[in-house]
Amino acid sequence: MGAVRQGAAGASRGTLCSSRVQAAGAAPAARRPEGECREMDPRQPTPLDDFLFDLRGYLILEGAVEPALIADLNRAVDAIPPLEQGQWWGNAQRRDYHAATGLELHNCVEAGAPFERLIDHPGYIEYLRHYCGEEHSYVSGLFIDECIASVRRSGGHHPVHSGGYRGALRGAYNYKNGVFRCGQCNIIVALTDVGPGDGPTMVIPGSHKSNFPHPNQGDYARGDRMDVLEGAIEVHLRAGDALLFADGLMHGGSSRTNSRGERRVTIYRYGPLWGATRFGYQYSQDLLDRLPPERRKLLQPLPPLRPSHPTAG
Repeated sequence: MGAVRQGAAGASRGTLCSSRVQAAGAAPAARRPEGECREMDPRQPTPLDDFLFDLRGYLILEGAVEPALIADLNRAVDAIPPLEQGQWWGNAQRRDYHAATGLELHNCVEAGAPFERLIDHPGYIEYLRHYCGEEHSYVSGLFIDECIASVRRSGGHHPVHSGGYRGALRGAYNYKNGVFRCGQCNIIVALTDVGPGDGPTMVIPGSHKSNFPHPNQGDYARGDRMDVLEGAIEVHLRAGDALLFADGLMHGGSSRTNSRGERRVTIYRYGPLWGATRFGYQYSQDLLDRLPPERRKLLQPLPPLRPSHPTAG
């Protein structure tokens, strides 16, 4: 079955670069001229955002990241040298999830200042605090447990994974007593336009609440493709758009069939401040020292607690 097209929700914003919630597959709306994007208060989730996020498990935030930063990020990606799987570049490492996913540079916040600016970007940070930051609790706050720069060329894809059925608590979707309690939410920022044939992210709307396995999802380790998986839709983005979704949503990447260019995105995964990095990456002290305090808190919410004067014995 092909991608299911849905109408746009049409909720407008008056914050960072006026935007709307767009359904996957809908034609992107006209943008403001590049020069009109200015520093503004962080974009805040609306009641319609909450309804659609609860219903579908994802939101599309158009124009979330300003063109100047997108240009800086692309230059930073251009600067990444050829790397083999597992090879380190400073404190970042190439660690492709799957043989078909293309270059995936983990710990990419260590790969240049443009990646640092995404840590708490006003185009989406308040959404993350709202959906997975344990708000209205004694442990409210966020932690980035993965951050990846992804470059995919022709033929690449990412098999479907996750979903509500027997999902890990780490990525589970929860809403109870008037608050969201998601274990993890992901932000994918498009650095290039990602349309038909470009290998766009695919999602199965509503699958974050599924009580049953998808009978045709195939085998992740075998690399089964999700291009024609029943219920799955492509999410088309323009450079600067962001896809926000609960990690418990079934998702993956469609096959990139376009022979020219690259699909470039960043993937930042956020969870509660008490989380830990999935693969054990540590942020360097040099990085932590140069970050502004609020940005540093998202990488190190709680500094190590040690006695100021250790005693022997």
